[in-house]
Amino acid sequence: MFFFLSKLLDVFFSPLTWVILCVAAALPWRRPRRPSAWRRRRAIGVLGLVMLVVFSLPAVSNAMFGWLERTAVSTYRPDVTYDAVVLLGGVTDERVMAVTGQPAYNENVERLVMTHRLLAEGKARFAIVSGAAVEPELRAWSEARVLADQLVAWGIEPSRVIVEDEARNTRENAVFSKRIAVERGFREVLIVTSAFHMRRSAECFAAVDMKVDTLAVDYRAYPSRLRLTELLPRAGAFAESAAMLRELFGLWVYRFRGYARPVSQPASSPPSAPESAGSASGPALASPPPSAPPSAPRVPPSPHEQTPP
Repeated sequence: MFFFLSKLLDVFFSPLTWVILCVAAALPWRRPRRPSAWRRRRAIGVLGLVMLVVFSLPAVSNAMFGWLERTAVSTYRPDVTYDAVVLLGGVTDERVMAVTGQPAYNENVERLVMTHRLLAEGKARFAIVSGAAVEPELRAWSEARVLADQLVAWGIEPSRVIVEDEARNTRENAVFSKRIAVERGFREVLIVTSAFHMRRSAECFAAVDMKVDTLAVDYRAYPSRLRLTELLPRAGAFAESAAMLRELFGLWVYRFRGYARPVSQPASSPPSAPESAGSASGPALASPPPSAPPSAPRVPPSPHEQTPP
């Protein structure tokens, strides 16, 4: 039920929905009897136009990214070998993969790249890859299965990759990952996700009383100088603003439901990536080969381990 309601709230908390409602309210469906009704409709129409323009500005979407990313806390410890790194979903589109038979990654793919780097250089013994297919009939193309197969294709031993393909949201990522950690006796656990998503992720794991370290990746905000190009409306900026609002509203809803618990830690600056070869402060972490993503094997069957339902 919560999964369905969360998707419904995604629609109502979208600025696109607000603009559509304002336009619908401003249209003269019937002739108003009083001049005040015309003024009211015109005001609603102007409000819709203002929202459309403001949320379409790259300067606004960048500022929203920056605000959320500044709340991300990374507690990754380079001197620790973690029992497991938890790779949170939100990286693939199972509908496209089911049609093309190939992995379809989105802009969050840095989560996968960093997880591979941690495993490849022995900074984590196992990976818990968490993420279900949104559509049940496409379970064979669930995020967890596809991302796990990609890690194997990049050279990680199948026995080190644990598939958790039941979680449909961040709350369930935390619940099911904790179950695996308890069953396996994992004590040192690291979660990897995009910086804008880290605050809600960390609070979800805190809400299930699971102590984890965090490593935020996929930073996107940049220092803004208010150039002309940042003050011109762009469809992509509108989509980014909507995504940031969805993340913010999602955090509030999770807290209201008790699915997230604030973590009393100061915000940190973006962490530097684990050191490369020849560094005095840490071991090398090899990046995946550039041609790796297209070479991922089809799914199913999956050669790696799955957790019991």
